[in-house]
Amino acid sequence: MTDQILKTIGRVLALGIVALLPIVAPSQTAPAAKGASPSDQYASRWDIFLGYSYLSPHGSVNTTVTYPPPTRSVTGSYDAVNVGGLGSGAYFFNRYVGFQFEYGIHEWGTSRPATNIGTEGNDDGFQTVSGGLIARFRAGDITPFIHALVGGAYISGPNQQGPKWGPDLTAGGGMDYETPLFNHRLALRIFQVDYEYMHADFGPASQPEGGRANINAVRLSAGFVIHAGSIAPPPPVTYACTASPTAVFPGEPVTINCSAGNLNPKENVVYSWSGTGVTGNGNTANVATTDLAPGNYSAQSTVKEGKKGKEGLKPWQTATASASFTVKEFEPPTISCSVNPTTIQPGGTATITATGVSPQNRPLTYSYSATAGSISGTGATAEYSSAGAPTGAVGITCNVSDDKGHTATANTTVTIVAPPPPPQPHTQALCSLSFSTDKRRPTRVDNEAKACLDQVALDLKQQADARLEIVGESNAQEKQLEQRQEARQQRNRRVHVEHYAEQRAVNAKDYLVTQQGIDASRISVATSTTDGQEAQDYLVPAGANFDSDVSGTTPVDESTIKPEVRRPLPMRHRGGARTAPAGGH
Repeated sequence: MTDQILKTIGRVLALGIVALLPIVAPSQTAPAAKGASPSDQYASRWDIFLGYSYLSPHGSVNTTVTYPPPTRSVTGSYDAVNVGGLGSGAYFFNRYVGFQFEYGIHEWGTSRPATNIGTEGNDDGFQTVSGGLIARFRAGDITPFIHALVGGAYISGPNQQGPKWGPDLTAGGGMDYETPLFNHRLALRIFQVDYEYMHADFGPASQPEGGRANINAVRLSAGFVIHAGSIAPPPPVTYACTASPTAVFPGEPVTINCSAGNLNPKENVVYSWSGTGVTGNGNTANVATTDLAPGNYSAQSTVKEGKKGKEGLKPWQTATASASFTVKEFEPPTISCSVNPTTIQPGGTATITATGVSPQNRPLTYSYSATAGSISGTGATAEYSSAGAPTGAVGITCNVSDDKGHTATANTTVTIVAPPPPPQPHTQALCSLSFSTDKRRPTRVDNEAKACLDQVALDLKQQADARLEIVGESNAQEKQLEQRQEARQQRNRRVHVEHYAEQRAVNAKDYLVTQQGIDASRISVATSTTDGQEAQDYLVPAGANFDSDVSGTTPVDESTIKPEVRRPLPMRHRGGARTAPAGGH
């Protein structure tokens, strides 16, 4: 009978393994849940257990036996069953709780002689079929579990009572050790300890092989567990961070914004931050860049969810992200430089204007230099002085620097020129003297001419460095008379030649010298070819060139032309009396 039981157990185990192969095979290649560790990624959907089981029942049955005579009442006790098998299948609703179906067989199965009835329970036999809840608690490679089952027991009596069905209650637990075999699909059940209550009613105790059995049993089992299917962990938390802006200058703020996905609204969420100058609050952080050197930086953030105080204990409850940003080197300033006026005379000044621009509005400082002369001022405007500088182009350099040590320069030029020579003075025409009114004395300076000469004398006195040029004229008739006189003089030296133009100039000069006290050296006399009976007065300032200003004149030789004495006209005779002519002398 023992061999038959062992064969039965072997067949059950073999059939179980064959039945599990289609389930286990695809499960071996099932991908692990992303982000799960080896201890968490194989949360199986099915746990199939096959193993050896030892049953220690405690109970007795009072019954009546008739053989061998006489009929009598006996009590039979159940003995431990050393050979047994246990198989179960558990379907898990989640990682922890499932429903379990269990089948157990514990049979000694050896019939004892009738003479031994009532002395040994060698006919004990137990088969149980039950189902209920199971809970497991995975902790690394060790998985403790507990279960509570309800079902039926198919029990044979200790005194050859035929098998009967009765209720079965099971409560217990055990521990599995997870192995890496078959891609972590095989575990060893180190032990399973159960308390089992079974009841069977074999009939009235007064009848042969009757009685009732109330059995309290301890069951010990061990074997192997096959994991099938998988319970995927919740979607892992996702996390992404961005920096705004991604490039700044030192001192400009950077904001890091992060967004977490797949968060469980029922769990608590905590954030943490790291990075130079990074201070975070929740999923947002600020970066102080004032003290950061130019370069590339990143801010790191971690989000964890879970029960308060236990956030991030499971792999899918944690995610880390980072955001990069760049701290740029300050751009150097630029400067333009100008000077006004661009041309000055020695000793003159000019205004320098510098326009500096810092792209990041850094404070600016100005300075200046020149190849000659001097510059005063340190602001955006300064004054250039050419004192001591030679004539010619002078280079001016405008410098600007910011508080970060960046500099820029610009150049301009101011030209120092010698002062222009004073304007060339020119001869000025003054009033004219007319000699056409006194027919009998055509070279005489009359009262009208005196008025003109008086004004000329005043001009000469006011301009002490000026001189006077008097140009006498004669008309055609006078020129012809002069030529005839000169021709007669060739024949008769006593003939007087009247030089009208020369005489008019000399007489005007004489008036100015004798009547107005003008120095004779300041007055020159000349003649021109102009047809007329006038003398022209020209004021010649110092530096003026009379011959360049007035052409066609001929100097008078004053050694041959003497001023005429102003004499009155001869008296006219009227009736034997001599009278003076009208008009004075």
